[in-house]
Amino acid sequence: MEAITLTTERLLLRPFTPADAEAVHAACRDPEIPRWTPVPSPYTYEHAESFVGTVCPDGWRNDTVYNFAVTTKDGGRLVGSMGLVRLGELKAPQRQAELGYWTAKEMRGLGYTVEAARTIVRWGFEELGVERMEWYAEAGNAGSRAVALKTGFRMEGTMRAKIPYNGTRRDAWVGSLLPSDLGLSTATPYLPYAGG
Repeated sequence: MEAITLTTERLLLRPFTPADAEAVHAACRDPEIPRWTPVPSPYTYEHAESFVGTVCPDGWRNDTVYNFAVTTKDGGRLVGSMGLVRLGELKAPQRQAELGYWTAKEMRGLGYTVEAARTIVRWGFEELGVERMEWYAEAGNAGSRAVALKTGFRMEGTMRAKIPYNGTRRDAWVGSLLPSDLGLSTATPYLPYAGG
């Protein structure tokens, strides 16, 4: 798929470019990002160059991961990274994706991540045909959970030993968002469990 650009009231969600390496490197050196996400630690400039120059373009080209550089419209400052990871085929019967994100330290708490997430999940439902959006984070990642809840995700529980981290396995919170939660329709009807 060709990489695209989306906009919100305050944000530009665009493909990463090699020029973003310095800002990505600076953001990912904050210990909170490798603590809660799978970025390497310590995070080197070479990691940033690989992410913006190879990982992101390859994800779009291969229709596997759609990463967006979330930037402010006024000034183009990097807010963070947000993307959808395809879970299986986006063709029937799977049509599932996972939302993932990190936010630069100085941009947290301003509502930018929720604003971007709402736009990207809607794009996933309307343009990619996603019928189930998933989110998960290590149990205890209250910031990520707050973003997911404000985006509309419904918490489904805790998955035991889901995330390998520094030689241990950690529990993860999991949530989902369906097109019907946003008043959108899907190609495949949803039949919720009605039992007792």
